Amino acid sequence: MKAIVLQENHEFRLETVAIPQPEPNNIQVKIMASGFNPIDYQMTEDGSERKLIHSPILGREFAGIITAIGAEVTEFKIGDAVFCGSGSMGSNGTYAEYICVPAGIAVKKPQNISFEQAAGIPSAGLTALQSFKRMNASLTDSILITGGAGGVGNVLMKLLIAKGFTNFVVTAGNEESIASLVNLGIKSEQIIHYKKEDIYEKALTLNRNQKFDIAVDLVGNNVAEIAAKLLKINGTFIDVTNFSTPESRGILFSRGATIHNISNYAYGVEKQYDYYKNGLTELSDLIENEIITTANINVVGGLSKETVDKALTILRENKTSGRKLIMKVN
Repeated sequence: MKAIVLQENHEFRLETVAIPQPEPNNIQVKIMASGFNPIDYQMTEDGSERKLIHSPILGREFAGIITAIGAEVTEFKIGDAVFCGSGSMGSNGTYAEYICVPAGIAVKKPQNISFEQAAGIPSAGLTALQSFKRMNASLTDSILITGGAGGVGNVLMKLLIAKGFTNFVVTAGNEESIASLVNLGIKSEQIIHYKKEDIYEKALTLNRNQKFDIAVDLVGNNVAEIAAKLLKINGTFIDVTNFSTPESRGILFSRGATIHNISNYAYGVEKQYDYYKNGLTELSDLIENEIITTANINVVGGLSKETVDKALTILRENKTSGRKLIMKVN
């Protein structure tokens, strides 16, 4: 099969490699579309994320068609269309024509969406769903969300709106992002343009000069510090970035905050496959019943080194414009 392989010099190259064969509890999938995530470029750099590389073929989510099944698999058949957040649980990454994954982490693709749309669901969708559940919010709680127009924010906004939440404030960095939030049904007075307005002062004003019950940080670094300062005593802080600064941690500690670090990867390490199956099934049902929609996507290109380089550059420079980046594989 063809695959984009990461070299020792941190560059990618299109190569021909062996097609992986399914173990007894695995399915083999012909990948139709693959999603890109920030962790993809982070794993190519000399940082802590490099430890997550389990294959020189990167990529952690996909949608495709089952082409072979292991001897112990009973819930799927050849020809089923599925989608999956493979993480480090696949035979290889998703910048390839084929992959084998445990049947326990895959879910049948909703019939009312394309393979490209489905490939953009797992990472952002599971992160947003976990964030929503762990914040355990009531409809009266005030919620601050930083970076709401990105992939995770998009799904989180849709979940909040679908569940009847209205008492939230969200930040965005450009007119296109703001427009995408308004298109979701968020009122313009709930949105802070952080490049033109002071987040701290504006957020307080929009929340009647009260600190927030819940803060969801999708940005990290100095924005995490601002979000921490805006949280009330004993409030709940949802940390999606894992890049919160020592300063923000200190602020949260002094405020007696409950901190939830969101991680899909942790469940894979413990082989708790029901987390992926149940979460993706719930998201699939919401999409099929048209309660929420998939994120807006940008199909960057086909299976090539150029597509991967372009997509990771867009992610590294934070220029996704609120769209999930997708590679069309087959």
